[in-house]
Amino acid sequence: MDIVLIVSPLDLFKRLDIFVSEKTGITRSQVQRLMEDGQILVNSRPQRQSYKVKANDIVAVKQSEKAQEMVMPEPVHIRSLYVDAHLVVVDKPAGMVVYPSAGHHSGTLVNALLYHYKKVASIGGPLRPGIVHRLDKDTSGVMVVALEDSAYYRLAEQFKNKTIIRKYKAIVFGEIREDSGEITLDIGRSVSDRKKMSTRTKKGKAALTHWRVVKRFKGATLIEARLGTGRTHQIRVHFAALGHPVLGDRTYGKKLMLEIEKTRISFPRQMLHAETLGFIHPISNTYIEFSSSVPADMAECIMKLESLNRS
Repeated sequence: MDIVLIVSPLDLFKRLDIFVSEKTGITRSQVQRLMEDGQILVNSRPQRQSYKVKANDIVAVKQSEKAQEMVMPEPVHIRSLYVDAHLVVVDKPAGMVVYPSAGHHSGTLVNALLYHYKKVASIGGPLRPGIVHRLDKDTSGVMVVALEDSAYYRLAEQFKNKTIIRKYKAIVFGEIREDSGEITLDIGRSVSDRKKMSTRTKKGKAALTHWRVVKRFKGATLIEARLGTGRTHQIRVHFAALGHPVLGDRTYGKKLMLEIEKTRISFPRQMLHAETLGFIHPISNTYIEFSSSVPADMAECIMKLESLNRS
């Protein structure tokens, strides 16, 4: 079965190859090969990859049998905080990848969603059905997923307009002196490593992180961060740029262990948790908000840090 995408006002004037890649999870290089083979049509006609999509364009992507079988429902446990006919709010555990990608073809949140909820929004298929936003593999916490297309578009609009409330808890390296603040450094691809994001970039995008100190420890600080924008790896990159990387972050910090007064505290993954998510329900138009306590591994690290304060 072909993937059929209808261009919404949120996607106006995007390049065709970028639009298809974002909505399907297919890499841009694969999209470009499909276009060369005449497998992607706009309003029943082939277009160049640089074509700028217009409102209500109908984009058809022909799938190979292999692509159609790529994402299979799997009985993977997920904790749901809320579900109705339009959306589901889940508490994603650390270590779970949101959607299939190279090296992660099963056991993802999408595999679990397809098993537990027979109907998921078609937007984003085949790899990212219903996925409006994501959390990194080793970040835990609250996510919303659309179960039908109208909910997807209305949630996506809220993310684009930056009206979603997103609060995180993080344990960062070092003792931050100020009680609160804002980080406004632009974020873009690192010039030295294209797999990483950086504040030192040629084509950065505006990024805003509000933060406040929750508790100080010897050599570390527990903070609450509220996103003003939603750039890739934003909290991790912003605090690393300040010299306070998220503890356990193997990409931007590599502060995997604190050694203070002969006490060794190790951090099994990046100490970052999406604690609160608030938004306008796409159908009822009422504000709803969901929270998740920090998971056991992060709570244990906080407890060990608190013991240092008492010593």
